[in-house]
Amino acid sequence: MTVVIKAEKRNEVGKNAAGRLRRQGFVPAILYGQSVGNVSLTLKKKEIIDILKSGTGENTIFGVAFDSEKREVMIKEVQINPISDELTHVDLIQISMDKPVRVSVPVELLGEAVGIKSEGGIIDFLMRELDIECLPRDIPEAIKVDISNLHLHQSIKVQNLDLPAGVKVFNDPHAAVVVISSPEKEAAPPAEEVIEPAEMKEPEIIKKERKKEEEAEEEKETKG
Repeated sequence: MTVVIKAEKRNEVGKNAAGRLRRQGFVPAILYGQSVGNVSLTLKKKEIIDILKSGTGENTIFGVAFDSEKREVMIKEVQINPISDELTHVDLIQISMDKPVRVSVPVELLGEAVGIKSEGGIIDFLMRELDIECLPRDIPEAIKVDISNLHLHQSIKVQNLDLPAGVKVFNDPHAAVVVISSPEKEAAPPAEEVIEPAEMKEPEIIKKERKKEEEAEEEKETKG
């Protein structure tokens, strides 16, 4: 059953108006319509956070009701305050259940690779999301990838994925999703640098005193 949340049209715009809404537990939003134009809305922040925390996250299909009408929507983008982590704005997009949509879905790895279990390898999870297109009702929670049969130095590429029916992927077909790699060898510790003791140089004043003594000895021998 599709979740339906209530919304109100928003007439006031600007930072001050948005700030007042957030302090009251609401969040400003814009609904981008396919044929009826864009609508500025006010939503309950908690209801949007609950949708984001659900299994389908931003790919959740839900209804937005306002002005005696209801539209099927998805979350297009959210804005988060980087300092407070507060949800500050939401962009929604109206969808038609009979028209494909393009979304990003997570990749979920299943099983334990042979290359890890018995060959000493490590896993390199290189592509954690895929860019796909399908009908809204066919959007998967995740693309599941079984890595059980992967040996050391083997990989699964985008073109090897077993995609659900009706799902088209847009990522590079030759790109690796996951690789079983050899652990890097520990680098040998650098050889200790041997510092040769510097040649001791006589202070200049000692040299001068020694020269005076030698000159005095020569003078004494000459007079003697």
